[in-house]
Amino acid sequence: MTTIYDFTVTDQAGNDFPLKNYQGNVLLIANTATKCGFTKQYDALEELYKELADQSFEILDFPCNQFMEQAPGTSEEINQFCALNYGTTFPRFEKIDVNGSQAIPLYQWLRETKPIDEGKDAQAFTEKMQAFNPDAEANAIH
Repeated sequence: MTTIYDFTVTDQAGNDFPLKNYQGNVLLIANTATKCGFTKQYDALEELYKELADQSFEILDFPCNQFMEQAPGTSEEINQFCALNYGTTFPRFEKIDVNGSQAIPLYQWLRETKPIDEGKDAQAFTEKMQAFNPDAEANAIH
């Protein structure tokens, strides 16, 4: 049976990064964009990361330019933007595709696996994100 820890992704420097390095941690995997209406969620994500990082919690950020080209620039430019404008310290990976034939294997697998309970789990995630940014519309990926 495949687990998330069986995948290797590419870090922002272009190196292979095995997700087994996070085995035993809780992972929040997000595809993000730097030029969209939800960009301010970087503040909430960073606050969540600071609060929970010492409790084996990781946020894995995968920039994606597939949605109205709202993540322009290289992976390095995106990382600099996030670090300078939002002070993000959680891991960011290479810009990827999350949909279609070019989607990375991790996202293909995520789309094929059983979604989270759209009731309790999604509501808890939304409430946690909105506690950090009341104007944000948090969405669980599934």
